[in-house]
Amino acid sequence: MIKIAPSILSADFCRLGEEVAEVKASGADYLHVDVMDGLFVPNISIGLPVVQSLRRSTDMFLDVHLMITEPVRYAERFCKAGADLVNFHVESDTEENTLKAVEIVRACGKKVGVTLKPHTSAEAVLPYLRQCDLILVMTVEPGFGGQHFMADQLPKIREIRRLIEKTNPACELEVDGGVDENTAPLCAEAGANVMVAGSAVFGRPDRSAAIRAIRENCLKK
Repeated sequence: MIKIAPSILSADFCRLGEEVAEVKASGADYLHVDVMDGLFVPNISIGLPVVQSLRRSTDMFLDVHLMITEPVRYAERFCKAGADLVNFHVESDTEENTLKAVEIVRACGKKVGVTLKPHTSAEAVLPYLRQCDLILVMTVEPGFGGQHFMADQLPKIREIRRLIEKTNPACELEVDGGVDENTAPLCAEAGANVMVAGSAVFGRPDRSAAIRAIRENCLKK
């Protein structure tokens, strides 16, 4: 099943509640929430108060992507703020601390994922794969929206799908970066089933048509 996760990084923050309600009504499955600290990535986005506000205003599945250093420090707080899934970068801390963060999220009763930057190998997921509900492959360099899709990540997506099927078949495989109605089918063909789309959804006047086009094009593959 193909799932669509619009990223609020491309939403109008002056009317964020309305934007979220609109993509929910348009058939979105998840809501992707990018948290950036200005250290792990060069940009600064949002934090705990916005996640708390989103939780109060919607029952959508909140897929919270932590692009921050040492996420173990904040894993529990984002769970308590209302995240349904918390995922963090394998590059952002030691393996020991990342495993600890995974354990914290699971102990909070929430789903957990790990994320890979474009230049990180597929094998980097292996220490965490059995415990994860989702693996996220970045198809742009993390930190800014609106970048072009990196097609050289497709072999990595295929390899991670192979590892998932071998080790943890229930785990979802998500892609984020330059995903639209044209690139999402390539990702689906490679094995991804959750498509994060920012400007390809929030940048279109008809959000229902945008989500439908991404989903239907994926299903054609």
